[in-house]
Amino acid sequence: MKRRKFIKYTMAITSIAFIGKWRVGSKSEIQVITSRIKNPNLKTILTSWKGNPIDQKGRFMNHEFPFNDKISRAFKWMLEKNPQKQIKKNDTWKMQVVNDDTFLNSKEDVIVFLGHSTFFIRLGGKQILIDPIFGTIPFKKRLTEFPISTDKLVNIDYVLVSHAHYDHCDKESLKLIQKQNPKAKFLTGLKMGSLLNKWVKSNEIQEAGWYQKYNLDDKVEISFLPSRHWSNRTIGDENKRLWGAFILKSKEKTMYFGGDSGYGSHFKEAGELFPNIGVALIGVGAYSPRWFMSPNHQDPEHAIKAFNDTKAKMMIPFHYGTFDLSDEPLSEPERILKKLVVENKVKQQLKIVKLGEVVLLP
Repeated sequence: MKRRKFIKYTMAITSIAFIGKWRVGSKSEIQVITSRIKNPNLKTILTSWKGNPIDQKGRFMNHEFPFNDKISRAFKWMLEKNPQKQIKKNDTWKMQVVNDDTFLNSKEDVIVFLGHSTFFIRLGGKQILIDPIFGTIPFKKRLTEFPISTDKLVNIDYVLVSHAHYDHCDKESLKLIQKQNPKAKFLTGLKMGSLLNKWVKSNEIQEAGWYQKYNLDDKVEISFLPSRHWSNRTIGDENKRLWGAFILKSKEKTMYFGGDSGYGSHFKEAGELFPNIGVALIGVGAYSPRWFMSPNHQDPEHAIKAFNDTKAKMMIPFHYGTFDLSDEPLSEPERILKKLVVENKVKQQLKIVKLGEVVLLP
C-alpha cells in the first residue's frame, strides 16, 4: 500500500498506524512511577521484583527505557522517502513453505515456525501455540500461506499471547482456536483478560506480570518475562495492557520466546535467570528506519547481540517475511543474518527455517 494512501486510511479513519499506534496529542510526558502491580495468585520468580511499574496515567512502563508517543515521529516516518524503495520494489524473495502436518501426530519435542510470530511448540508432552495469526491483519495482506490446515490445530494445551497489537493478538484466530480447543488455557500479560474474555469466554485465562510463573501442571513451566515494547488496540488505550516474552521449561529442556522487542538488558537477564536455554526465538524484522523502529523491533545486528546475551544454544529468527510492515526489503533480514555468521558475530547456532519446517528441541 502506498505511503500516502496508508496515511489517509489509518490516520483519517482510525488515527493509528498498524505496527505503531500513537496517541494524538501535542507532547510526550515524562513517565513517573506511581504504583506497581502483579498477579497475587502467581509466583514471582525474581524475588527483588515488586511488580510492573505504572505511570501517572495508569499505563505500563518499560523498566529500562521511556515510552515515546510523539505523533510527530510517526508522521515523519510515513512522510519521508524510503531510501531503499527501488531495492524493495525489485525484491522478489519469498519465504519458503513446507506443507507437511505430520508433526502434529508425533510425540517429539518440536518447534514449528508458522509465520510472522506464530509458533507451534511441543514440550514435555504439551502442545502450545504462540501468537496465532492464521490470516491477514488490518491494512496488510499476508505474503506467505499458512503452512497447514487450521482445522488440524486440535489438542492444544496452551495458547500464549505476548501482547495486544493486531499482528500478535488476532480475534478470529483466537476464536477458532477456542472453538477447536475448549479446554486450552490462554496465557498472557496483565490486563489482557479484558480483551481475550470477549473471544474465549469459556476458557481459562491467566494474566501474569513480568517475572511471574503461570499456574500449570508439573510437566511444563511457563513464565512471563520483560520485553522492550508497548501495546494498544484503539485510540486512548496505549500501554494499558502489558507486553512481554515467555520462557518455557520442561524437566529436560528450556526455550525462550523474546516477543516484540527492541534491544535491552532483559536478554542477558533471561540467560542469567535460565542458564540452559536450548532455543531462543528472537524477532528480527520491521526495523527500518532504525531511528524510528529500534525502540520496539530489532534489526539483525541487535537480534544477534540479543541471542548472544541469552547464551542459548540455537536461535530461530522470526517477525519477518509474512507481512510487509516497514521500509527494509523483505529479503534483507536473512541476508544480513547470514553475513553476520560469516563474520563470526554469532556465538552459537543460527538456524533460519522455512515456514512449516520442524526443528527438534535440543
